[in-house]
Amino acid sequence: MTTKGGAVLSAAWNSEALWNSGTLWNWGVMAIAVVAAIIVVELIRRALKSRLIGERWALAGPVVRRCTWPGFATAVLVTANAVYTPDMSLPAAHGLLQHLFTLLLITCVTWLVIQAAYAVTDVVLDRLLHVQGERNRRARRIRTQITLVRRVSAAVVVIVALGAMLFTFPEVRALGAGLLASAGIAGVVAGVAAQSTLGNMLAGLQLAFSDAIRLDDVVVVEDEWGRIEELTLTYVALRLWDERRLILPVSYFTTNPFENWTRHETRILGSVYLRVDWSVPVEELRTELYHALRANPLWDQKDWTLQVTDITPAGLVELRALMSAADSPSAWDLRCDIREHLVTFIREKYPETIPRLRVEDTRSAEPSSAPGR
Repeated sequence: MTTKGGAVLSAAWNSEALWNSGTLWNWGVMAIAVVAAIIVVELIRRALKSRLIGERWALAGPVVRRCTWPGFATAVLVTANAVYTPDMSLPAAHGLLQHLFTLLLITCVTWLVIQAAYAVTDVVLDRLLHVQGERNRRARRIRTQITLVRRVSAAVVVIVALGAMLFTFPEVRALGAGLLASAGIAGVVAGVAAQSTLGNMLAGLQLAFSDAIRLDDVVVVEDEWGRIEELTLTYVALRLWDERRLILPVSYFTTNPFENWTRHETRILGSVYLRVDWSVPVEELRTELYHALRANPLWDQKDWTLQVTDITPAGLVELRALMSAADSPSAWDLRCDIREHLVTFIREKYPETIPRLRVEDTRSAEPSSAPGR
């Protein structure tokens, strides 16, 4: 009996030792392969950052910046999945580990694909960012469209990846026919529940491809002046003149009127109003305005004029000085400079034309003395 028991224990110990040795060997080979994959990715990263490639290939910088970590993760999982040798003595553990490898691999490949697409579009966006002059408006429109399209593409890739991960579960595959049969009803329910979100997404695509607004456009919304800083599928972020941020849903711009000062070009006219006395010498003031504009670098050397536009109910003459500038910030600063210059000129040269309130006494004169006796 003792002999048989010892033989059984010896066989069990030998099989366990053999399994442990085989398992350790498999994990050791996997570790070496993973380290080799990491070294290869690191060598590729260093090669892309080198002067030889980095300065000649515009895509090298964005690829290194965006794809380094997803590249490491994908290389590790691909290598581990390829080198891993299953132990058929533990089929349950092997199945669980293989399933985990598959889920992580789908996640990392999705991450890498999205970041690679962003790296490619970053090169185009960076080039469009530096386009000036007459082509700036078209460049901003293309930037807006590329930004929205790549976000939509990223969302589609993520949805496909989630679907692929779900279908790795046998239970989900068994329910596939039922899910497809009820897809119509589910779509209607989801559409009703997410009506505002879907509306904003469609409105974002409409704005991007209708050229209504673009990134860096100057707009006036809700009596606030600002630039389009960010345009997504759900909201628009405006950077206001005082560095505040106004966040509005995309659907706002398809249902409400707003001003776009850079729809066709950035050039704009600015105006300065002055209310002075009737005795003001308009011709001399017009000449002084022209000299002030010639000396100001913010004027684009194109349009200017000084006109008498109205007589106010208080009996003052209203003058309007018009001047053009390259863009709205320059126009604002130019208006302030010219207003200050004209006020100083009138105060120093023609102080008698400064507005004054006239009062006429219509009371009858009092008798100079009492009647004599």
